[in-house]
Amino acid sequence: MKNIIKYIGISAFALMLNSCDSYLDRQPDDALTIEMIFQKRATTQQYLFNVYSYMIDESHTAKNTPWLGASDEACITYLQRGYCYMNNGSWSPDSPPYQAFWKSYYQGIREANFFMQNVDKCPEINFEEKLQWKTEARFLRAYYYAMMMRMYGPVILLGDEVADITSADLDLGKERSTWEECMDYICKEFDEVAEILPEKQETNWYGKPTIGAALALKARMLLYSARKLYNSDDSFYKNIVSTEGKHLFPQAYNAKKWEWAAEANKAVIDLGIYDLYKEYTNGNLDPYKSYAGIYLSLWNNEVIFGRALNAKEWRYVTTPRGIGDLSYGGVAATQKMVDAYAMDNGRYPIIGYTDNGANPVFDPEANYTEGKFQNVKNPADGITYSNTNTMYMNREPRFYVSVCWSGEKWKAGSKTIDVEFYYGGNSGPGSSHNYSKTGYLISKMSDHSLNHANKEYGRFSWPICRLGEIYLNYAEALNECDPGNADILKYINLIRERAGVPNLEEVYPEEVKDQDKMRELIRHERQVELAFEGYRFFDTRTWRIAEETERGPVYGMNVMTTDHKPGGAFWQRTIAEKRIFNKKHYLFPISQEALDRNKKITQNYLW
Repeated sequence: MKNIIKYIGISAFALMLNSCDSYLDRQPDDALTIEMIFQKRATTQQYLFNVYSYMIDESHTAKNTPWLGASDEACITYLQRGYCYMNNGSWSPDSPPYQAFWKSYYQGIREANFFMQNVDKCPEINFEEKLQWKTEARFLRAYYYAMMMRMYGPVILLGDEVADITSADLDLGKERSTWEECMDYICKEFDEVAEILPEKQETNWYGKPTIGAALALKARMLLYSARKLYNSDDSFYKNIVSTEGKHLFPQAYNAKKWEWAAEANKAVIDLGIYDLYKEYTNGNLDPYKSYAGIYLSLWNNEVIFGRALNAKEWRYVTTPRGIGDLSYGGVAATQKMVDAYAMDNGRYPIIGYTDNGANPVFDPEANYTEGKFQNVKNPADGITYSNTNTMYMNREPRFYVSVCWSGEKWKAGSKTIDVEFYYGGNSGPGSSHNYSKTGYLISKMSDHSLNHANKEYGRFSWPICRLGEIYLNYAEALNECDPGNADILKYINLIRERAGVPNLEEVYPEEVKDQDKMRELIRHERQVELAFEGYRFFDTRTWRIAEETERGPVYGMNVMTTDHKPGGAFWQRTIAEKRIFNKKHYLFPISQEALDRNKKITQNYLW
């Protein structure tokens, strides 16, 4: 056997097999191969690693996924990527971007089923270890279904069947199950594996699933299911009927869904296993180090399920070009995302927009101005910048940890530059296609003590699930099923306390008493706390507000001008991109290729 990995390398969780001539590449109906694989502990374990290998690395935001590039929190420069076609409305069932997800996840499901049906044959593994490995494969099967459901809605449930490995569509001619059937299935699966999985994996196996991972994924999916996309009396999915005569989507609003979501998220909290990550300086909570440390302190106790990754790809696309080689600096925060961060007094500075997003409406109580230039201190690095736009002044700690603006210093190990995002600047357009379209970059998750241009990449935690999300999930669900419950403010304030901003009721004493206003405050807090982690894409869609948030112009600073002096043209809000979003775009289409092969599949709405 050549090139089969000998260990999982779980600290990075880079679970990919590189073999082109291994037992694992052969047909599962090859009796000799099956006999050989499942006679030895080592090769049986390697097959389990193969099941893990279908987990898509979602930190490769400029290449692997559209979660940032097709959301209102980010704008990515690179052309001819899937998110580009999504943003300009040119995608279709004939050319669906990211269709490989469908195939890859079904391959993972097939491999999980195959492993579960054969692992008992191995004579070198005891009963307890077989049970653990089968449970891991079963968890991964449910995880792959959940990952598809958030993209496509209802999917094809295969149960324990092993699809023919030679079948290109991998669905055995089945119709999609209903949304509720899919939800019932994955929730039951996550519940049952949670009874077997450990509370915590041994150090060498961090990244493998735990009780918390199973319950957290179940809780997230129940929250999605309670939101308007899948829980409304006016759903535009009502008329989607399967070839078997079933309504694929829920037909009416069900208030109980919010209770189920609240209970599921509280169950994760009540495990008592996880804590918000915090660091202290001179005995005092340091919100800057605390927020940054969620990602830079590997396997910290806030991460429920995640991966400790080589930061190379993330650093490539978020580091300003002026740092040097391998700095492509094209994954940019939008002006709207910059506007979302609170002031240090806890109030959100922008309360709306006029003229199709061109002009912000300021909160008069936020103490916010823009377009004026004076000395502005960045409390994260302690540097005071002269002649700097006051829109970057007196913002909350998460802003300074997460966003880089033009004129700020970017530190990369021993090298520091003054970032220039304007035309002809060291990190702007003009001499390269690697630049920020909005005049901002994402600093979050970058270790500034390292210079990746010297191949100092470092590692970071990519949280697939973390406790901060669970707190926000729980608060949102409670606000819908039990408005006024004290736990709503309790868990939102725990997030804000770690972020170094005042409690919500201190800042918005009247708004927190109103369910509708509280809903918007929770959504806003979620937008900021979970920024650039891949949540926003699914939040705007499941809330069914993406026709407002994802359609129309995307604004930033005017990077196409050389006039960057204080008050110059660079500092004017300028359209960086125009996007199209229609009702059909809430869910991905099933590819026409799959529809042609399998006449039983019902297509998604309007595709």
